Amino acid sequence: MSWEWQAPPKVWIRDVSPRDGLQAEKVIVSTEDKVSLVDQLTHAGVPRIEVTSFVSPKWLPQMADAEQVMAKIARRADVVYSVLVPNPVGAERALATHPDEMTVFVSASETHNQKNVHRTIDESLKGFAEISAMARSHGVVLSAVIVTAFGCPYEGTVPLSQVLGLAERLRDMGIHELALGDTVGVANPRQVAHVVQAFREKLPDISLALHFHDTRGTALSNLLAAVGSGASRFETALGGIGGSPFSPGAGGNLSTEDTVYCLDEMGIETGIDLDQLLQTARFLVEKLGHDVPAKVFHAGGKMIPVNASKS
Repeated sequence: MSWEWQAPPKVWIRDVSPRDGLQAEKVIVSTEDKVSLVDQLTHAGVPRIEVTSFVSPKWLPQMADAEQVMAKIARRADVVYSVLVPNPVGAERALATHPDEMTVFVSASETHNQKNVHRTIDESLKGFAEISAMARSHGVVLSAVIVTAFGCPYEGTVPLSQVLGLAERLRDMGIHELALGDTVGVANPRQVAHVVQAFREKLPDISLALHFHDTRGTALSNLLAAVGSGASRFETALGGIGGSPFSPGAGGNLSTEDTVYCLDEMGIETGIDLDQLLQTARFLVEKLGHDVPAKVFHAGGKMIPVNASKS
């Protein structure tokens, strides 16, 4: 595989900590604190925020207040506020709250899709067609996430042709914004570069995002491989929190603050204020009551040299 560095001048980040980040937390975060988290991310300049999920509270009690959170956040016109919907019933609930974007999700492997949502891939796509029509009638963008796109905890390696074929089916039903999820953190930089190049060549009309988990410590390396291959959209979580409770072995998400620091230092624009982001991360840690794995959360932002005469 021939490869050359072709990073874009700007990268767009969707922070998923209010939804993906919180869904695996044992402590139920209050509605007021969820609203404050979203508002602080907005204030920090995060351009896209995944606010909540309209899944059944029976399956995810953390998301039982989805309507209340959407009603109370302070929206800004230049920020995209998205919500996750599992089915047409969830989409109907979501549309009543006027999101900018709804996101559906499907696994790249049949086994994971069955265990995650108790449907075949074909059954999931049939539901998406109905959701797509609902979204169009309300003028809401519909995006999708293909989870286990780089590997499945049940089936192992997922062929790229399988992922591309699924992406093509989603594209054909009108979904042009797509994220690929490394759900259990098995991707490597060479693989990521190959996948990004394949999508740019075979499905250039899809706006591709990448969603990495840091289970094996490769998430930031994978992001850099994707950036160097021309990718410009990523999903990250404040503090590096998150992970699916329905995916064995899933680690936390790639940290938003680690991502912003790295890209800023490389001269790649994100539009996000790192100091404000770190302040928000401290708020989040206080509400969760435990530490987070993000490196920059602990080390801080730009290094301030110590005055040798005072050391």
